[in-house]
Amino acid sequence: MSNDVAERNTQHWAKTRSLTIFILTLWFIFGMVLPWFARELDQIVIFGWKLGYYFVVQGSLIAFVVMIWYQNWRQDQIDREFGVNDE
Repeated sequence: MSNDVAERNTQHWAKTRSLTIFILTLWFIFGMVLPWFARELDQIVIFGWKLGYYFVVQGSLIAFVVMIWYQNWRQDQIDREFGVNDE
């Protein structure tokens, strides 16, 4: 394997790893941190809903769907940039 190909593979993996760490950090925040503070957030009521309930039940589901979409979209861009896409 030439040095150029090895360098491109290293760069591709670095970007993929950074994206994965970013998504996992967001997942941790929405999946663990916000539910941890649900009781405190329940003191705030918006439109008749307790804020902790909304964040944990509704907001986290929306956030997870958006994170999945973003991760796939961004990974496709990274793959195209380094010429390893499936097309």
